[in-house]
Amino acid sequence: MSTLPKIAVIIGSTRETRFADKPAAWLMKQAEARDDFTAELVDLRDYDLPLFNEAASNKWMPSSDPKAIAWQEKLAEFDGYIFVVAEYNHSITGALKNALDQAYNEWNRKPMGYLGYGGVGAARAVEHLRQIGVELAMVPVHGAVHIGGGDFMAVHPMGSDDPIETIEDHILPAANDMFDDMVWWGNATKAAR
Repeated sequence: MSTLPKIAVIIGSTRETRFADKPAAWLMKQAEARDDFTAELVDLRDYDLPLFNEAASNKWMPSSDPKAIAWQEKLAEFDGYIFVVAEYNHSITGALKNALDQAYNEWNRKPMGYLGYGGVGAARAVEHLRQIGVELAMVPVHGAVHIGGGDFMAVHPMGSDDPIETIEDHILPAANDMFDDMVWWGNATKAAR
């Protein structure tokens, strides 16, 4: 059994026309090149989560919905999470907020990182996500990847639709910084748990 931290890269949008697949694939490629953690892509589309409708958070009582329980079981496999974040109206997607609300214990005492994209690199959404993470007793890391402005339009289908590699020199240092943070905190919190 591996002692390396296992990190989920969670795609936080479920829209048919989402852009998330492109940066998520790039992030996974960078993660797989590392030898200090393992990564797995987790797509919210694969979980068909209902809107949160439990009697309480699973912090206080077990969930009853089988879909929520399956989601919690998947989350429990990981030592940390990197969220691929779209920005909708200055915040995260409703699908991602619902997915966060469907669990509590599984998120606790684990690091969270971010790859945000949009006009301002999803900076506002990432800040909201950090605040939500604190409430879920997660460890928001400092490092984050933001694909915004001209870089966003260079790689988005409504812009030039270039491969992410064309902006890699702008975002790879931030990704490596985030990965370093995730490894350090992943190892520290794993040992403490």
